[in-house]
Amino acid sequence: MFLYVTVGTNDVKRARAFYDPVLAALGMVCSMEDESEVGYGPLDPKPGQRARTFYATKPFLKYPATWGNGTLVAFDAPSRAAVDAFHAAAIANGGSDDGAPGLRPYHASFYSCYVRDPDGNKLSAVCEKPE
Repeated sequence: MFLYVTVGTNDVKRARAFYDPVLAALGMVCSMEDESEVGYGPLDPKPGQRARTFYATKPFLKYPATWGNGTLVAFDAPSRAAVDAFHAAAIANGGSDDGAPGLRPYHASFYSCYVRDPDGNKLSAVCEKPE
């Protein structure tokens, strides 16, 4: 199990403008921001649950942020409609399409989409529930 995930950004304000609506489609909100990072987590964390599980951050060593070839962050979506909303919000807010929403061959209920954020990080939203 992962504690949290980070992706690099060269522009924290641009990252927030992208991630606020994209992650809202999955019920996540920004709960911290400073000059070097933004952090997202559940709207109403339960007792003992982390307030933030995803961050977009400027690299600590001050080198430019770059995307990782072969790196993908997949978010658990509560429904296929949430996958569709995630994809639409990403495209509408400066992201690019890397695979439209739809069923994938991994198993009969694997419904996902793939996008790139404005820094080139590859993201996916996945719903594995049959609908």
